[in-house]
Amino acid sequence: MPGGAAWPPGRMMNRTILNPDVTPSGPGAAETTAPAALADPVRVTAPTIQRAPQLASAPQMRPTDPDPVPGPRKYGRFTAGQWIGAVIITGAGLLCAVAVAVFLARWFLSLEFMRDFLVTYPGEYALPEDAPVGFPGWLAWQHFLNVFLMVLIIRTGIIIRREKRPTAYWTPKWSKDSKEGKVSLTTWFHQALDVLWLLNGAVFILLLFVTGQWTRIVPTSWAVFPNALSAALQYMSLHWPTEDGWTNYNSLQQLAYFTTVFLAAPLAAATGIRMSAIWPKRATTLSKIYSIKAARAIHFPVMIYFVVFIILHIALVLATGALRNLNHIYGGQDALNWTGFWIFFASLVVIVAGWIAARPLLIAPIASLMGKVGR
Repeated sequence: MPGGAAWPPGRMMNRTILNPDVTPSGPGAAETTAPAALADPVRVTAPTIQRAPQLASAPQMRPTDPDPVPGPRKYGRFTAGQWIGAVIITGAGLLCAVAVAVFLARWFLSLEFMRDFLVTYPGEYALPEDAPVGFPGWLAWQHFLNVFLMVLIIRTGIIIRREKRPTAYWTPKWSKDSKEGKVSLTTWFHQALDVLWLLNGAVFILLLFVTGQWTRIVPTSWAVFPNALSAALQYMSLHWPTEDGWTNYNSLQQLAYFTTVFLAAPLAAATGIRMSAIWPKRATTLSKIYSIKAARAIHFPVMIYFVVFIILHIALVLATGALRNLNHIYGGQDALNWTGFWIFFASLVVIVAGWIAARPLLIAPIASLMGKVGR
């Protein structure tokens, strides 16, 4: 304020030092007047400021990120909860689809022209007069060996498709080059099972024609097709067609067995040979005509066909009279008792044991008898 002391005093002191022509007035002017030594602004020197030496900065401590919370364990692409949800949703969808199919089949068969169709084509036709009745004992053994080998073949085939780093390799003894004929141990086991399966199949087909059993699975009349349609519609309506497998299969069964034995099995063998190590590498022209890419495109769908066939076959055997059907194929008799069931149960135990035992630890010693096993 006019006539008052400068506040804060430092401001007036600074103004006096920097501009000595400014003369403070009022009370306290004596205290704020610059000394004579500082009157000349040229002589004014700023005080030297001594800075403390900087110490080496200590490393900054950053807070560590908290450990991430582990997510739920995944089995393949999904967690256990997601798999359960997918199974429930898929099962519900299948049940709805089955319910719709049953409703439509029953409605369709209730029509007048379809009732006449069922009378004309009940689901089967008469076999030749010399067709055998019943199942011989060799057929039961062939059936068991076929199922046993097919289960292991399908298992090893799936492993081969998913295998990235084989646990061991197999090289034939006659190979001069260490890389010639070298395959994974799983591939060797798969191909060894294929050879046994083909031998069993050759014996089966030979006995099939020698004993006349071929008439049961090879169609001998064009009536097989309308009868197969009739049987399929009866299955869909849940009104099972009349079962008498001891003397005659229905036409749908006959076509399914014929397709499996005479179409799917040869396709699996032909494509498997093309993909195996025994395919001649020097047959360049033949390899171009029958490429390995085409063989793979056929081989996998054939395997899917076998899986679907096995599931449906077992389901229908159990649903259309389990004890009697199992007695037909395993007990060799047309009776309603538990003999065939216990033989079937024992065969399942052997199949499961073979599934568990098919490990590199047990396969390697067998493979080493026919070649070199190593990493």
